[in-house]
Order: sequence, then structure tokens, then C-alpha cells
Amino acid sequence: MNFSQLLKAVRLHPQAVTIPASWAQGRACFGGLMAALLYETMRAKTAPGRPVRSLAITFVGPAEPEVPISFEVELLREGKAVSSLLGRAVQNGQVVTLMQGSFGAGRNSVVEVPALEAVAMKSLEESSVELPYIKGVTPEFMRHVSLRWGIGGLPFSNNQSREMGGWVRLRDEGGDETMSESHLLALVDAWPPSLLPFLNRPAAGSTLTWTIEFIHPVPSLTSHDWCRYCVQTEYARDGYGHAAAALWTASGQLLALSRQTVTVFA
Repeated sequence: MNFSQLLKAVRLHPQAVTIPASWAQGRACFGGLMAALLYETMRAKTAPGRPVRSLAITFVGPAEPEVPISFEVELLREGKAVSSLLGRAVQNGQVVTLMQGSFGAGRNSVVEVPALEAVAMKSLEESSVELPYIKGVTPEFMRHVSLRWGIGGLPFSNNQSREMGGWVRLRDEGGDETMSESHLLALVDAWPPSLLPFLNRPAAGSTLTWTIEFIHPVPSLTSHDWCRYCVQTEYARDGYGHAAAALWTASGQLLALSRQTVTVFA
């Protein structure tokens, strides 16, 4: 099943979604996909006209591929403009992913501050280094996404740059579907933990907590369009790192702002 098919599955049957092994990230399901499926369930419970403004995600435990997962949502409060919801992904009776979402209608405001310019990096044509899918080496979900390096180092390259990123898109979606926040979740989390390029040998790393904020209105894009991504490691010690990132369209329009606490086992 590709990304679009899994989104359709959770819309139809949120109480029993089975993620194929091709979407694995080590022993767990790909975190960006888990976030996207939980967000889809959350969006279905939200009042119309209230786009998602921010999501706070905790990966409580690994969600196993090929085992049914229940995606559950609780409406915490629905105010005049903002709805607050809590989502849980439950597998084998245990919470594996937790998400708090804030959805808010726009308001008239005298405050308008433009986004900072996109980080300069190699163009798509110049970014020839693409992280390949290699069975048994790269995560299984990499068969579904394309990453081309435009700044910083590859994982385990002993590159000490604080910045890492480049170009990203989904592969083989079977048609040009309109890009939504669900797709943006997958594109942002497709990149490896920002600490991995600092290492000179393979080691495990993962996201512990993740906060992401979306820019509205979302530019008109399709699921096959390339986007630009850059993450900056702000601090790392004792096996934990703190990183801030952004995702832009190919032309430099801001799409999302992201923060992650990541772990590394080296």
C-alpha cells in the first residue's frame, strides 16, 4: 500500500489499520506515517473551517508493522475559534503514539510578519546525491520517499555541520494527489535524525518528541512535487539532541516549522 492508500484506509476504518512491513523504520512503523494517520483521524473530528495550526507528538513506543492499530481521538475543547484534540494510536492495548492538536480559524489581525527566506542550498539539479533504498541497510520506508542532499552530510559521514537537508518528495503515489498536511508530516519526518551525520559509524537514532506548526494557506502542490528541507542541530549531549527545521516549496514558500528531540545510541 502506498501513502495515499493508507490515508484512505484510516479514514474508512480508524479502529483497525494494519501498516505493511514496507513502511517499517527498524522494528517500528515509520513515525511520519503514524503521525499522518493519527492526524487524519483527528481532522475528521474537527469543526469545518479550522485548519491545523500545530501538532505535538510523542512516540511512546514502537508501533509494529503487520499488527492492527486503533487510531482514537478525543475532543478536549471546542472554543469560538480554536479546537483542541487529543489523539492516540493504540496497539495490543498499549498507547504507541500520542498527539495533541490545535485547529484554529483565521482572525482579522493588524499583525503580519513575513516568513524568513528559505535556507540557501544546492539546486535540485545540482543535488545528485540521493539516499538510495538498500534492503537491509536503509529503513524499509525509504522505498516510498526520495531524498536528495543539498546541504550538510549523509548519515554516518563524520560531517560536523549543524545543518542537514535538501530535497524531498514521495515516490510512486499512483497519481498527482493534492498535497495536504498529512503529506507534509511524512516529508518532514522522512529525514534521518539530525545527529546521525556527526557519527563515523552506523548507530540507531530516533525521534522522541516532535512539534510541528503549519503555515496557511497551504500553497497548491501535488504529492509528486519536490520540497526543500533544512534542519539545524542546536544542542546535543548524553544521547539526546535538539533540532529545529523548516520545509519549503521548491520556490521557497514556507510550509511548516518543526522541532524535535532526537535520541542517538552512540
